[in-house]
Amino acid sequence: MDERRVVKVSKYLSKHLRHQPERIGLTLDPAGWTAVADLLAATAAHDFPITRDELAHVVAANDKQRFAFDETGERIRASQGHSIPVDLDLPAVAPPEVLFHGTVAGSLPTIRRDGLLPMNRHAVHLSPDEETATRVGARRGRPVVLTVDAAGMAAAGHEFRVSANGVWLVDAVPPPFLTLP
Repeated sequence: MDERRVVKVSKYLSKHLRHQPERIGLTLDPAGWTAVADLLAATAAHDFPITRDELAHVVAANDKQRFAFDETGERIRASQGHSIPVDLDLPAVAPPEVLFHGTVAGSLPTIRRDGLLPMNRHAVHLSPDEETATRVGARRGRPVVLTVDAAGMAAAGHEFRVSANGVWLVDAVPPPFLTLP
């Protein structure tokens, strides 16, 4: 499978498993899962056929592990990043001392005032290391990496969850818990 096809399939899956499943006639259960057979039938019916081998390759090879199969391999879901209601059923866990968030300089005035908000997603996404946060921020321009006092937030009662692909999720990050450049 060439890299262009991997990217196209990954973007298609993101759109339909995170944001618009109804666009291709998919139904996700409350935890975001759908049957692989239903997904493959829906993609074929909407002129974007994906083979089971291609799907398996994208799930396994995606550098961000955006998608996951259930233990049977018969269901699939996005690991996080949904704009539609889903409950990933992730337990609250103690975070590391600090986490990181990649953004761009143009967002800093709003972040200084309001902190980090989930915007059109269900949670703020945080990275476990500066390198990952830099890559995330670079998607929108020259990256700026913010440091989050995760231990301080946890002590103040904020709950953290970690997705299957290592992305840390929290409802919001208030300004006092942020170190900005």
